[in-house]
Amino acid sequence: MNSRLSSLGFTEKRLQETAGYSGLVPGRVVARDKNLYRVAIAEGDLQAEVSGKLRYQALDGSDLPAVGDYVLLDNVDAGTGKAIIQQVMSRSGLFERKAAGTANETQVLAANVDLAFICMALNSDYNLRRLERYLSLVWAGGAVPVVVLTKADLCPDRSDKLAEVKAAAPGVDVLVTSGLTEDGFKPVAAYLESGKTCVFLGSSGVGKSTLINRLLGSEQIKTREIRKDGKGKHTTTRRELILVPGGGAVIDSPGMRELGLESADLAKVFPDIDIHAISCKFNDCTHTREPGCAVLRAVEEGTLDPKRLANYRKLLKEAKYVGLNAKQLEREKINEMFSGFGSLRQARDYIKRKNKRR
Repeated sequence: MNSRLSSLGFTEKRLQETAGYSGLVPGRVVARDKNLYRVAIAEGDLQAEVSGKLRYQALDGSDLPAVGDYVLLDNVDAGTGKAIIQQVMSRSGLFERKAAGTANETQVLAANVDLAFICMALNSDYNLRRLERYLSLVWAGGAVPVVVLTKADLCPDRSDKLAEVKAAAPGVDVLVTSGLTEDGFKPVAAYLESGKTCVFLGSSGVGKSTLINRLLGSEQIKTREIRKDGKGKHTTTRRELILVPGGGAVIDSPGMRELGLESADLAKVFPDIDIHAISCKFNDCTHTREPGCAVLRAVEEGTLDPKRLANYRKLLKEAKYVGLNAKQLEREKINEMFSGFGSLRQARDYIKRKNKRR
């Protein structure tokens, strides 16, 4: 196998997948700028566009190529460095979210990811509820999450926060890094290996770009000082897959202010709640006000953080609405609002009777 294809993550199984597409050239999307893509192939990088057929067949934007996708190209012109993307190959390790400002549009953030480094600074960015949200998305996409706590030098109560993070991320490796030391990136580097792809996730200003530059051995990604209010500035403006000299590939991603759930694996993020739920009196217990709820009892006894339970309910409700159109979404919310009446018709009759008394 070509060494460059191997470093890009192409395995023998991937190459076998291309056998049914005679005449097409395999490559991997390493960057996207609107409708233009930079695709890495065995001989180098090309600028590519999506074929009209592929664009026509796409049901929404998630069916179009994303950074990390393995694709098949034709019309490859070495002279101009251009090509046409004809096919997106099968995906794994998919990281996606609801597109900001839309009701039901999916945005693929990165594809074919093996590891997801969820970066969270131990100073002003510290947020356990956001961490739980990231974890639910990563687990659902099929990648393995690793929590990276940055800026440890700015945190006086580091041990306490480390304990909180481990409790919020059961079964997940947690790394502590500092930008002040030259070898602060080494705990992360230990996870990289040839053919594996890692994505760096987290808010702006948490140190993702600094970590990646250390892994690459050069300042390939711009970094900026955080603002006076402690919030980060967007330094990365688009996603890009970069080969690491020591082996493997990394995907840098812009900090995200909105992270709407497209899919979620709450069982892996909240196993403690599921364990308590086994002892609930009712099998369909919602852990809100039912008598005999073991989850609520755990909160009362201090063995379960009430904020963690509140976030679980929030994410569970949000995931319930995934995939619904506007009409279905409205109906579902109405049904939930009047769930105690037994049916929507009973709720309407109740409202009519109440209005007549006025």
